[in-house]
Amino acid sequence: MSLLELHGVTRDYQLGKTWVHALRGVDLSIGAGEIVAIMGPSGSGKSTLLHIIGCLDMPSAGAIEIEGKATDGLRERELSILRGRKIGFVFQTFNLVASLTAQGNVALPMIFQKVKASRRAQRAGELLAKVGLGDRRNHHPNELSGGERQRVSIARAMANDPDIILADEPTGNLDSESGATVMELLRGLSKKEGKTVIVVTHDPEVAAYAERVITLRDGQILKEERRG
Repeated sequence: MSLLELHGVTRDYQLGKTWVHALRGVDLSIGAGEIVAIMGPSGSGKSTLLHIIGCLDMPSAGAIEIEGKATDGLRERELSILRGRKIGFVFQTFNLVASLTAQGNVALPMIFQKVKASRRAQRAGELLAKVGLGDRRNHHPNELSGGERQRVSIARAMANDPDIILADEPTGNLDSESGATVMELLRGLSKKEGKTVIVVTHDPEVAAYAERVITLRDGQILKEERRG
C-alpha cells in the first residue's frame, strides 16, 4: 500500500471575478521512504498540491488518502491532529518564532502533542545535534545564518517523528553550499530513517536529490521521471 494516494484531485478558487483552476484531476501515488521532487513553472500548482497533501488545504473535488485513510470528511480538529502526528513542514522562509531559541522552536510542536517539558528539551537537543547545531541551541533565529535557520526548521519538522516531510522551496533563500547541506539532511531522512520526503522546487540541482521528479503544468502532471 502506498503511504499517500491522490485520486482525481482538483482545486479551484475564485480570485476576484476570475476562477483559478490550480489543480485539474491529479492522480498520484507515493510510497513510504521515497524522496520526490515536484517541479514546474510559477502557477503550475506545485505549492497548492503540497498544501493539499499536507492537509493545509482541501481539494474542491477528488480524494486524498494517507495510510489508506481518506482525509475528506475529517473535522478541522482531526486534520490538526493528523498534521501534528504524521506530517512535518519545512518552508522557504523558515517560519521560526523570533522570540524563541533554536531549542524552543524545535520543542514547540511537541507542546501541542502534550509531551512533557523534560522530554521536549531532551528531544529538541538531540535533533539539533543531529542537524549539526547542538552548540547553537540557545541562539535566537536572528543570531543564526539562513542555512542554520533552515536546519533548525528541519529539526522542528522532525519533532514529533512524522512519517512525511513536506518542504516548499527549502533552499530558495540559501546560497548553494547551505542549500546542498539542507538537501543532504532531507535525503538522509529518507534513506536512513525511512521518511517520505516531498520537495517543491524550481531548481534542477535540488530535484537531482530526488528518486522521482514530477513536473506540473497548468495544474496537471505533465511528466514523471524516475532516477537512480
